[in-house]
Amino acid sequence: MYSHVVVGAKDMNKSKGFYDAIFAYVELDDQGYDQLERPFYRQGKQRFIITKPINGEEATYANGGTIGFELPSAEAVHAWHKAGVENGGTSAESLPHTRPDGKCIAYLRDPVGNKLCAFAQTAV
Repeated sequence: MYSHVVVGAKDMNKSKGFYDAIFAYVELDDQGYDQLERPFYRQGKQRFIITKPINGEEATYANGGTIGFELPSAEAVHAWHKAGVENGGTSAESLPHTRPDGKCIAYLRDPVGNKLCAFAQTAV
């Protein structure tokens, strides 16, 4: 669980377009812009925020970091991956697939290089 995740962006419009596309497959409660004019997506008390780095330096990704999203179905995981690739992201690790434990999983890198994961638990 997390309270919030913030990722840096080099091009806010490109990053927002990418996240709008993949968050179409996440069951959100709200999305918009916060008081600092940063795009956000909310589910329950959890927030995901896109920002230009506050320190003014270039946005980079966290090496070894992964942000995971639970989706409602394997179909949503495949659609999430496709939407991400079509909106400026790149496929990472492997193509979407179902593991032996029944978890359908997909990995993407966003336009800056942050690694994202979507999964849905299917029948074992």
